[in-house]
Amino acid sequence: MRQVLNTLFVMTQGSYLHLERETLKLDVDRVTKLRVPMHHIGSIVLFGNVMVSPFALHRCAEDGRSVALLTEQGRFKARLEGPQSGNVLLRRAQHQLLDDEARCIKLVRTIVAGKIQNSRAVLLRGAREAVDEADRKRLKLAANSLAASLRALPHTESSDAVRGIEGQAAREYFDAFSNLIRINRDAFAMSGRSRRPPRDRINALLSFLYALLTNECVSAVESVGLDPQVGYLHVLRPGRPALALDLMEEFRALFADRLALTLINRQQITPNDFEERPGGSVQMSDDARRVVLTAWQTRKQDELRHGALEQSIPLGLVPMIQARLLARFIRREATDYSPFMPR
Repeated sequence: MRQVLNTLFVMTQGSYLHLERETLKLDVDRVTKLRVPMHHIGSIVLFGNVMVSPFALHRCAEDGRSVALLTEQGRFKARLEGPQSGNVLLRRAQHQLLDDEARCIKLVRTIVAGKIQNSRAVLLRGAREAVDEADRKRLKLAANSLAASLRALPHTESSDAVRGIEGQAAREYFDAFSNLIRINRDAFAMSGRSRRPPRDRINALLSFLYALLTNECVSAVESVGLDPQVGYLHVLRPGRPALALDLMEEFRALFADRLALTLINRQQITPNDFEERPGGSVQMSDDARRVVLTAWQTRKQDELRHGALEQSIPLGLVPMIQARLLARFIRREATDYSPFMPR
């Protein structure tokens, strides 16, 4: 099985990343703070004002390593890639699928079913572990609502109808999300999902994790030769990686949401790690982001049993595996797409 290569996250503002022979070096104020062998790095993610030498960028392009540019707060801005090596016939089939309404709806239903099922699993696990009876009842009620959404999916006749069910299920899920928080619940209370900008601490944490997950999914779909801009659940929009967003839906709850809950409930992330900015937005501190990134890298090494493949795999490989399964469906090599639902 392919090794999960590390992602190098660079957050120190004003730092300079450059290549010396086969070693990446990170300098801050002309003092080297980090050395890492190039062959240990699978991709690079830069936050905010971080400089990179042209030679390092050229080497990443030649080796197929992606370099992602995010804002200091973690919002995706751009990716630097080498020459595209994707299969043009696969991309042609990807575009043609947009005009095949029956197969397109079938795929969208499956993606949403995977998302709802994994979200429901998080709620049910929270209900089993809940100490407070009121929390247990609220989480079970939300899980039952998501089960009803799953039963309604097969009867949808349009992608818009599927999106409606997905939206309602997401609202039910996030309405109960605070009941999953056991420590500092008042400080991390969620009053609905807010994105740009996040209006509370939990939304700031989730948005940061979702930005990391988006980057993983863009890499995954590009690695198999698919166009990240052409998706099916998410409406096409210039500059929007719709297919990567489609792919990440089934991972949100298991990858990002559970990690957020773990960090809060173990008090690795506390209310003091956030600050309110002008306009009402909430932002994590640099130290908190470093804690999240370390936990993210560790989480990618965890193994879960893949339901479709019937084998245990590291979480870091799951987006790439799912992208390959998606490509098989698009090519008509498989009649169905199997979302990631661990067993």
